[in-house]
Amino acid sequence: MGLLQEIREEYEVIRKRDPAIHSIREVFLYPSFQVMRSYRKAHRAYLKGHFFRARWISQRATRKTNIEIHPGATIGKGFFIDHGTGVIIGETSIIGDNVTLYQGVTLGGTGKETGKRHPTLEDNVMVSAGAKVLGSITIGKNSKIGAGSVVIRDVPPNCTVVGVPGRIVKRNNQRICCEDMDQVDLPDPVWEDICVLQKEHSALVNRVLDLEQETKQLKEALVRQKQDHQSAE
Repeated sequence: MGLLQEIREEYEVIRKRDPAIHSIREVFLYPSFQVMRSYRKAHRAYLKGHFFRARWISQRATRKTNIEIHPGATIGKGFFIDHGTGVIIGETSIIGDNVTLYQGVTLGGTGKETGKRHPTLEDNVMVSAGAKVLGSITIGKNSKIGAGSVVIRDVPPNCTVVGVPGRIVKRNNQRICCEDMDQVDLPDPVWEDICVLQKEHSALVNRVLDLEQETKQLKEALVRQKQDHQSAE
């Protein structure tokens, strides 16, 4: 694939996912475009066994873009990193087609594995800002990872995951506790649990107050009964 074809394809990818781009020339300024050009060179060198050269190319790109992609990672078509600062992609990561990552995303290992130790992201996955996907796990097709989530278990296709640790809150667009590329309109299971606890706490407080009132009335009745009994004597 020639440079012009790469630029056209990259422009179409960015145009669909980032409304901030206004001209094809801006593609050259995008860290995602710059780092992916370096990644392709480094990956070819890595596959040929030129590991030092591959790492040298990738580390130069890291210093320029603040995006670290190990040359051993496998990345499909239509890949896009929005902004990109702090993104890390480990050596054995496998990324499918049309995947989107936001700033601060880590596709890392747990430090306890050998061999395949980084995640696999299938087609059309979106990982929101600051999320961490760790270990040799698979994120199924069309799934979304909410901002700041930490995912350490496999995620089936068509799911939405949020929280620390990450929990599935939607499957096939049906709530379990958005199909468009939206980082904001994600459910918050922690807040929902807090709301349930607040409701139960209020009910418990009201019940205690009722019991205290019943106890007070009972005591007053006993006092009156005793007074009446003493008066009768």
